[in-house]
Amino acid sequence: MLDIKYIRENLDTVKRAAKVKRVTVDLDQLVHLDDRRRELLQKVEAIRGEKNKASESIPKLQGEEKKTLLDKMKSYSAEEKTLDEDLKDVERELLKIMLLVPAVPSSEAPEGKDDSENVELYKVGTPVKFDFEPKDHVTLGEELDIIDIPRGTKIAGARNYFLKGDALLLENAVMRFTIDHLMAKGFVPFSVPMLVNNDAMTGTGYFPGGEESAYKMERDDLNLIGTSEVSVTSYHRDEILTEEELPKLYAGYSSCFRREAGTYGKDTRGLYRVHQFQKVEQVVVCKNSEEESQKMFDLLLTNAKEVLEKLGLAYRVVAVCTGDMGQGQVYKNDIETWMPSRNGYGETHSCSMFFDFQARRLNLRYKDAQGKNQFCYTLNNTAIASPRVLIPLLECYQNADGSITIPEILRPYMNGKVKIEKKK
Repeated sequence: MLDIKYIRENLDTVKRAAKVKRVTVDLDQLVHLDDRRRELLQKVEAIRGEKNKASESIPKLQGEEKKTLLDKMKSYSAEEKTLDEDLKDVERELLKIMLLVPAVPSSEAPEGKDDSENVELYKVGTPVKFDFEPKDHVTLGEELDIIDIPRGTKIAGARNYFLKGDALLLENAVMRFTIDHLMAKGFVPFSVPMLVNNDAMTGTGYFPGGEESAYKMERDDLNLIGTSEVSVTSYHRDEILTEEELPKLYAGYSSCFRREAGTYGKDTRGLYRVHQFQKVEQVVVCKNSEEESQKMFDLLLTNAKEVLEKLGLAYRVVAVCTGDMGQGQVYKNDIETWMPSRNGYGETHSCSMFFDFQARRLNLRYKDAQGKNQFCYTLNNTAIASPRVLIPLLECYQNADGSITIPEILRPYMNGKVKIEKKK
């Protein structure tokens, strides 16, 4: 959420941000409602001033004068009640629009309508080449009896699956390796609530606007998270931290759930786009400095790149265009990992900078060196997500005989196992 003062003073800039982010929001109505709110506040304050004066005078009066002033007090109270109700209505409508206003994207963010207009920044590593006809991860998984999509679909519908045996061990290995990598960098690992209230979803910017993508538990008025970012970023909601304890470096590990609304017919084969997955998410809470935010962004991105490099996977980094960014993101890079079955790069990580957008919604602040309360800045980035990362791991490390070589860095997490082979 943006500061209303900033919106009023930079209305054209915010209108342009909404346009390039493809966000529909009536900013003129927002300004009108804010004008009305200010007008009502002035009237309420004036009425309260009159009531205070009358309260001071009444004990000094007698007879008709006292009765007249008491009648005025009743009139003031009735008028104040009406004004308070009007003010609540206006503030309610104002908040609805405020929650739709997007963050202004960085000048570094390329302008574009969707992911087809994201801009490649650089590539790392060389895509693997085979001297045999490679198989995709689904075929490999089925032949090794470690992935079962038909039975997952049978019991839970499309985009569901079973991981079995060594596929589960491989997923656990890459998750644990990533957590260890982040802990060595000073990140605190979290196991988080996967069911959260609407405040957490709204505070992190997923509501309003993302309701169709979330699984809703209507009976309990709770939501399944699509990323542990929701839980971890909300961890300090309504708190005032100290500048000395910033930055907070957190790593949330959880199952995640997404309805994938609007993706009918897209990426239907395999494990690329599924409803349930595991993820380690990096979250940073820092002071409200653009320089500090950039430093943290670079740290998060580097951590994710290092994980892929230690796994021996080729990848590229792209600057996400304005039309493909979320409502609250100021700047965003995606990491796309080489996937042979796609004959190209597929998104595996997203690194996002929010400035104070989420912190304002969460009322997440810190006390600066001068003793003044400031809104924090927040950032997040995928450290690893599975089963999507299993696609390049299985496909890039496959052998001509259908076995999978386990990356050396993961072998200690799989009891020294070197290969995943067909059971005899």
